[in-house]
Amino acid sequence: EVQLVESGGGLVQAGGSLRLSCAASGFTFDDYAIGWFRQAPGKEREGVSCISSSSSDGYTYYSDSVKGRFTISSDNAKNTVYLQMNILKPEDTGVYYCAAADPQICGGTYYIIDTAGRPYDYWGQGTQVTVSS
Repeated sequence: EVQLVESGGGLVQAGGSLRLSCAASGFTFDDYAIGWFRQAPGKEREGVSCISSSSSDGYTYYSDSVKGRFTISSDNAKNTVYLQMNILKPEDTGVYYCAAADPQICGGTYYIIDTAGRPYDYWGQGTQVTVSS
């Protein structure tokens, strides 16, 4: 069974930090890129970051709104991708999801998804991040 399980969300004050984890199972982790998305109440799901762990360089991409504050990384031995979030802002509040896709997806347009979440093949259930001001 394919599973993506997010963890690490919570309530934090503005300026604080959280580290999210995305644990994958049921598929060959090295064959996929992992993207992080978030969705605030009443808003569309937006791309936050992406990593293509199959590349030795580990290609990474970030949205402009998190660049310099968030860092994505991958531990292939643990089939886990992390999202280190620093200097959190109230506008970072939302449900954070990880998703798996073909590595070619992790490029400049990684954040483009349709209403069914494609082209990402697998999605986790999400973890809530709340940043208080």
